[in-house]
Parts: sequence; C-alpha cells; structure tokens
Amino acid sequence: MTTEEMLRLKGTFLAPYMQLATALIGKVRDGGGNMFRHQIDTMATLIDYGYIDSILLKASVVHDLLEDVPEFNHNLLLSIDFESPAVYDLVLEVTRFPEETKGEFLTRIYESGSRPAKILKVADRISNMISLGFVINREFIHRYTEETVRYIFPIAEEVDKAMFSELQSLVESRRKFLSFM
Repeated sequence: MTTEEMLRLKGTFLAPYMQLATALIGKVRDGGGNMFRHQIDTMATLIDYGYIDSILLKASVVHDLLEDVPEFNHNLLLSIDFESPAVYDLVLEVTRFPEETKGEFLTRIYESGSRPAKILKVADRISNMISLGFVINREFIHRYTEETVRYIFPIAEEVDKAMFSELQSLVESRRKFLSFM
C-alpha cells in the first residue's frame, strides 16, 4: 500500500458502521456462521483486491442490513457521518427488494448499477461462494453456482478481471465437488 493510499484510509472510520452491522449477528447463513461475519468477509475481499474507497468499504460492512433486517431504522445509517448518504445509496443499489426475483435483482445491478455497486456485488459473491464450501445441500450448491455463472460472471468480467478469475476458480471447485456428491 502506498503512503497516499494509507493517508486516504486514515480518516475512514468503520467502527460506527460495524456497530450497526452487529444487528446481523443472529442471522444464520446456510454455510454456517452469521451475516455479520459475511459483511466483514466482503470488506476483507475488497481490501484484498486493493479497493480502499471509504464509501465502498463502509457499504460493504452494512450491505445486507436493509435486506436482512427489515425493521432496521435506516436513519441510523444516514446519520453516521458525512459519507452516510452515499453509503446508504450504494447499499440500496445492492439490496434486493421484495418484489424482485433474484434474476431481476442481479440483472438490475448488471444493467444499471454503478461501478461501485458492481464491485461490491462481486466481492459479496466471492464471500458467498467461499462459504458455499460448507453447504451440504446439493441442489442449493448447483443453483447458486449456475446463478453465479449466469449473472455474476458478466459483472465481474466488466469490473475486475482478477475477481472474475477467482470466481471462475470457485465455480470450478463447486462443480468438481458436485461431481463427487
């Protein structure tokens, strides 16, 4: 990391966002663990790929909050800091609304999502695909893997070739696992 990048991150305060994300601790994932840890994993994936934009990192920490905690008071998110409105807007972009099918949701991100929304969605899917290694439901693994190929591959190929490559490897791994099940 360069000195300039470290200076850009120096003023990024994630703790208030992380505190809000603790509302996801009780939300269990199919692959084990909880949704709070998934938020942190998604942020770690972004950092791993060199993304240091404060709005993107903050949004990654709370990206499932509106979708998975319907009673959440969004004003808490909007009042954290001067970047909160932009963080909220990004979270809304990657939030699946009740009236949307999964295909419609992912197509919306591909067709009209901002570059940060697409990057966040790809990092989110990398975290999900890694967790898929702990899932034992063959049908779910197959469906989720094929959904990744159909909807997420085009997004990843557009925004980050290295992330795309990791997703390809994860899909190959899941398919290999399914062939042995």
